[in-house]
Amino acid sequence: MNARLPLVIATPLLILLAIAALMGGGQRQGAERLQALPALAIGVGLLVVNAASYGRRRRGLLRAVKEIKSGTP
Repeated sequence: MNARLPLVIATPLLILLAIAALMGGGQRQGAERLQALPALAIGVGLLVVNAASYGRRRRGLLRAVKEIKSGTP
């Protein structure tokens, strides 16, 4: 099992929960809704960081494959 799987699942759920709190899906009223903003910011930040690291990992793998095909170490 992938060690990152819980983070991959939890991030979108955190964002959905924060959006539901902002929309008033619970008992929160007025300024209490603003308490959901940190959760939303953390969730979006985690998605951005994960997407960036995924892209870096893919570029590194592509570079390694090209080096192997070209025969240069």
